[in-house]
Amino acid sequence: MAYTILAGLIIAVALLTVLFASRLLFKGRWVMGWLRGMAGMSLLLGSVVLAFGAIDFYTYKQLSKEQAIATISFTKVESQIYRASLVNSEGVEQIFELRGDLWQLDARIIKWNNFFAGAGLGPGYRLDRLSGRYYALEEEKSGERTVFQLGNSKSVIDLWIWARQFGKTITVVDASYGSATYLPMEDGALFSVVLSNSGLLARPLNERARVAVNRWD
Repeated sequence: MAYTILAGLIIAVALLTVLFASRLLFKGRWVMGWLRGMAGMSLLLGSVVLAFGAIDFYTYKQLSKEQAIATISFTKVESQIYRASLVNSEGVEQIFELRGDLWQLDARIIKWNNFFAGAGLGPGYRLDRLSGRYYALEEEKSGERTVFQLGNSKSVIDLWIWARQFGKTITVVDASYGSATYLPMEDGALFSVVLSNSGLLARPLNERARVAVNRWD
């Protein structure tokens, strides 16, 4: 009996709340003020999203046909440990210590649909990750792995992930992941990394790199 009375009281309070809310909602001035407030907040939120999107876009570089986006050279520290010098297309050098026998460079790639591409907006890329790998499967499973993130976006919005999730639905932008084939690390070896519409390609630039690739093949 007590629960029935309590339930009735709660229902009564709920009905009174609905009536009060209805009176507030259907007052013309309040509704217009609320609509203006919501529109303003929506525009403000949209501008914040666009601002963070612009910050993330700023970290991408435009690709014009096939071009070299980085060079990488290696200095042997000890067995299966190499100091890698990565220089991007702007001449900025980063030093990493990679473990293993092979190296790989990955990049994030954004491509626009025909309309934006026709307007001159070419594909964009951002160096994403540099990693080392071992020849032997057992060493790969048990050895110390070295993976370095290269992306430097300070935005809280990741447009590349957004494009990968919704690109097929919106059909404005497409996001893909480019990875150069694993190549051997060798003391004194120098490689270039080229990005084209088909993806990433690593090429030996000196004799030590060519000998290492031929020996590995």
